[in-house]
Amino acid sequence: MTAPRASRGLGETTSPSENPADLDRSNPEAEIAVRAEAFRNWGRWGDDDRLGTLNFIDAASRVAAAGLVTEGRVISMSQAFDMNGPQKGWRRRTNPVHLMMDTGTDAEANRQGFPHGIGGADDHISMPLQCSTQWDGLGHIFDHGNAWNGRRAGEVVTSDGDLVTGIEHAASVIVGRGVLLDVARHLRGEAGELEDGYAITAADLDATALAQGVEVRRGDIVLVRTGHYTRTRRDGWGDYAGGPAPGLSLTTAGWLHRTEIAAIATDTWGFEVRPNEFDVPAFQPLHQVVIPNMGLTIGELWALDDIAAACAAAGRSEFLLSAAPLPITGAVGSPINPVAIL
Repeated sequence: MTAPRASRGLGETTSPSENPADLDRSNPEAEIAVRAEAFRNWGRWGDDDRLGTLNFIDAASRVAAAGLVTEGRVISMSQAFDMNGPQKGWRRRTNPVHLMMDTGTDAEANRQGFPHGIGGADDHISMPLQCSTQWDGLGHIFDHGNAWNGRRAGEVVTSDGDLVTGIEHAASVIVGRGVLLDVARHLRGEAGELEDGYAITAADLDATALAQGVEVRRGDIVLVRTGHYTRTRRDGWGDYAGGPAPGLSLTTAGWLHRTEIAAIATDTWGFEVRPNEFDVPAFQPLHQVVIPNMGLTIGELWALDDIAAACAAAGRSEFLLSAAPLPITGAVGSPINPVAIL
């Protein structure tokens, strides 16, 4: 096995290579470790931190983001929450089950027991918190038994939930400048769909931003469109949940760190390229670097086609974005209905 290759620029310290060709495809352990060490943010916001890179969003950046609203147009970026979803039961992830507890037929039949003719409907939903459009919280992934900020995983997440970095702490935080990087449209033109297994590089992200005339800034919530969800809308779900997909290369970890973005989301099930970039077993290595080590909040299963079409038509790539998680105490993720306000 060889050590991960590093690059050095004039006056710069050594950092892991951002060229996927330099990855040692036989040694995911080393490739993960070198990036975890290089881009670790433990202690950056104090020993008691619960937000990680969401700390990059501040009041001034929200005020500036509010200034991007010129039309008052709101676009939802959520997939549906219903039985017609992508989940296949992997690790007990199922699609939402929606049940009615009171209905109009009950009301018409006067079976509800209410006085003077009033009736109503009530319902119930049962679902994994990450079955559709969602945020991965900081308690979702561990690295060798370590959770975000160097805490021991077993002391953070127990059978009572995430006792430290539960998603509820982000409930009033994730509002700011959204930036769409439509990598699929930039690389594949009007077809706008990257092929399964395509590993998006840091160079791809920079080139897309340059082509769109947008600068990625500290505190941004970056949305990366791959076109994978577009394909499912045309061809059916197939293996969208857990199967091959375009996504971010492990080598983008440095880009995610140096841009100081607050959060990132994609239109795929797993955020990073699948299969992962190794010839030996590997599972979600970029997750292992950026969540427990960098403290980065990740969004998955976002529906980005409508916002992409609106941005392309208007010649813009930035907007006010609101994507608050449900304040579910101790949860390591949350369903959301993210909205872009143009």
